[in-house]
Amino acid sequence: MANNIEVKELLDAGVHFGHLTRRWDPNMAPYIYMERNGIHIINLYKTAAKIDEASEALRKIAASGRKILFVATKKQAKEIVAEKAGKANQPYITERWPGGMLTNFVTIRKAVKKMAAIDRMKKDGTFNTLSKKERLQVDRLRAKLEKNLGSISDMTRLPGALFVVDITREHIAVKEAQKLNIPIFAMVDTNSDPRQVDYVIPANDDASKSIDKVMTFVSDAIIDGLSERKAAKDAPKKDAPKKAEAKVEEPVVTEAAKQEEE
Repeated sequence: MANNIEVKELLDAGVHFGHLTRRWDPNMAPYIYMERNGIHIINLYKTAAKIDEASEALRKIAASGRKILFVATKKQAKEIVAEKAGKANQPYITERWPGGMLTNFVTIRKAVKKMAAIDRMKKDGTFNTLSKKERLQVDRLRAKLEKNLGSISDMTRLPGALFVVDITREHIAVKEAQKLNIPIFAMVDTNSDPRQVDYVIPANDDASKSIDKVMTFVSDAIIDGLSERKAAKDAPKKDAPKKAEAKVEEPVVTEAAKQEEE
């Protein structure tokens, strides 16, 4: 359970401010503390508990080696999500969501490979053999692919989870993840239906300070999971010399025993 210090941090970041009461989704009622000046106030104790729950699940997913795909195309979330996801070495979509990103992943991978093919053309000199017009067209295609798919170029298979900022705006991404049974983590404001999400974090998903605060907790948890995975991989290497020493000692003892018999 989150402590009071975390709740104070959430309060200072304005995570508790929901939408106007007339724009609310009744299914968010369990997470609403009260109404003030026509605005719903989110219960931050529940928010803190949900952040803890989501962070633990994300840590385990990261430790297992699977990727978490972050989705946030709204202006106030783009840079924050790109920074935090990049810091945790996770893929992210902050431009337009490409239709079929998950349900037609093979086609998306082909587009990413096209980007890599253009890079190879530039390295091996093939690019320079093209006409000026063709080079311009290729450069434009490369720039477009980089803008939309550059951040997922290392994602070679479907993600282990989706983290969404504003499920109402990113409803297409949510639907695709649901269709493929990919766990959905999300910041859910009072105007959205939390039943669409597996791990709900009731929070203000419009203010940059609120998004930054929640994303900090989440990215730190993922980084912890990655550190655990690295430590687990390194552990056998440390034990290896001990096994080698044991093998060296055995023939020495056997040789000594032979000399005594002689």
